[in-house]
Amino acid sequence: MFGLLTRYARRLIKPPVPIGPLLIVDDEEPVVKFVDRVLRDAGYKTVTASNGPEAIETAKRIGPLGALVTDVMMPGMSGDELARLLRQTEPSLKVLYLTGYSDRLFKEKATLWADEAFLDKPCTMKGLREAVALLVDGSLKPPAPNP
Repeated sequence: MFGLLTRYARRLIKPPVPIGPLLIVDDEEPVVKFVDRVLRDAGYKTVTASNGPEAIETAKRIGPLGALVTDVMMPGMSGDELARLLRQTEPSLKVLYLTGYSDRLFKEKATLWADEAFLDKPCTMKGLREAVALLVDGSLKPPAPNP
């Protein structure tokens, strides 16, 4: 059943061609695995990290990112702080904040910039794919037929 859903989802959402992989950061391993699996199944290249410092080292190692998909509340470094630090070398980095605390997000961050979005946790596979596609590509166009 899951394979059928995956094939159907790939027809519905065209994965963009970002300049680099999507960096997924969350301190909860099950969340990282879920987001990674959903986005890989949708055709994205991904890399993962379990905290801010690890994410910064990963970004230095792999180069330009397609986008950052990050938890907001993490021990040691918030998702917003991580995004600010990564934007020092990648000013146009797009960010999707995943949060179970959207009220806290907007207390700490009054507005989202043009290249930022947020998605409440828990989220559905469809919601995650759509949020990333809209942020990275700006649309939900079906994939072009393969020649």
